[in-house]
Amino acid sequence: MAITGIVATMPYIALNLLGMQAVLTTIGIRGYWPLVIAFAVLAAFTFTSGVRAPAMISFVKDLLVYLVIGVAIFYIPHRLGGWNHIFNAYDAHFKATPPGTASLLTSANQLQYITLAVGSAFAIFLYPHAITGVITTRNRAVVKRTMAALPIYSFVLGLIALFGVMAIAGNIKPLIGPTGKPDTNTVVPNLFQHMFGSGFAGLAFAMIIIGALVPAAFMSIAAANLFTRNIYKEYLRPGATDREQATTSKIVSLLVKVGALLFILLINPQFSIDLQLLGGAIILQTLPSVMIGLYTRWLHRGALLAGWAAGMIVSIWAFYLTPNVALKEAHWGGTGFALSHLGLHTETAIYIGFIAVVVNLAVAFGGTALLKALKVKEGTDHTAAPDYFTDVADTWAAEPAVPAGA
Repeated sequence: MAITGIVATMPYIALNLLGMQAVLTTIGIRGYWPLVIAFAVLAAFTFTSGVRAPAMISFVKDLLVYLVIGVAIFYIPHRLGGWNHIFNAYDAHFKATPPGTASLLTSANQLQYITLAVGSAFAIFLYPHAITGVITTRNRAVVKRTMAALPIYSFVLGLIALFGVMAIAGNIKPLIGPTGKPDTNTVVPNLFQHMFGSGFAGLAFAMIIIGALVPAAFMSIAAANLFTRNIYKEYLRPGATDREQATTSKIVSLLVKVGALLFILLINPQFSIDLQLLGGAIILQTLPSVMIGLYTRWLHRGALLAGWAAGMIVSIWAFYLTPNVALKEAHWGGTGFALSHLGLHTETAIYIGFIAVVVNLAVAFGGTALLKALKVKEGTDHTAAPDYFTDVADTWAAEPAVPAGA
């Protein structure tokens, strides 16, 4: 489970690196240098500062997000002639787009969108950085306040999707990326550069870079801690001191970023967001062990491992079979798995993470029933009441560990 969390985080970090790269490309740095600079900045940021720096700078990030998006969502439509003109241009653009190439909901991808939404809702809380953000807070009251305000922040982020519509109306073209082909990730930064003066455009670019830097830092630190606490100290160096664990985490944090870089260079998917969706498909395979394990001890450890293996195989296999339409390559093209690969006569696609976790759950539950019927030893669950209470204000009555299956 720890290895899965580490690997799943890498493509998510890669997505943030691409966001930083897009800004640097927009301001005139060409070739692969933007990606190199983004990698170096992220590596130095987390290696020297740990979790405290991204936690503190996240306040700056939030202020920039509210400021830039709040201004842009009103100012840019004013520059472009109003929302009516923007959506008319948007409608005309997609009517002129050849069928099958536009990223719009059709009868073929509606199921993919629905399963993606469901899968993403579960995946986001399974990532290791989700719990890292929680355990760095002072107490549960901070978590409650943050969660209460999260819908407001999410709504503001949702407005970012409208910048793509504005870019179409403003005839904003993507800049040439390091591969010599148009880089669609540069569209929104290029929109800001065309619509605003240099001062406010600089603020917008700062928002994008810091908005990518903070979560990427948290992710790499969370993945590194996952290795240090659950693999290194558990199996390799049980007597490791706190200093040794901190040093190990720093080194692994760098290696995780290198892994993220390899995802960008080796996979090169059609859309950068597919990197995050691929990470989601991988982390979803921990759902039976991590999430369902919070509610029941019924599942057998052997069946959980078998389900994980089946889910991972299906995820990788489905991603491999998906063609990259933009690059005209046969494999590693996206996270929408065509059901025609299963012999069905349909154009419908489904999110690879969803189909993989369904297989995972089927194997886990079916395998558990079989192993219990065969009376295979389940092992002992060593969790106890204190493991579930981390707030100093909590009071609990100590309870003995409960055997698995009880």
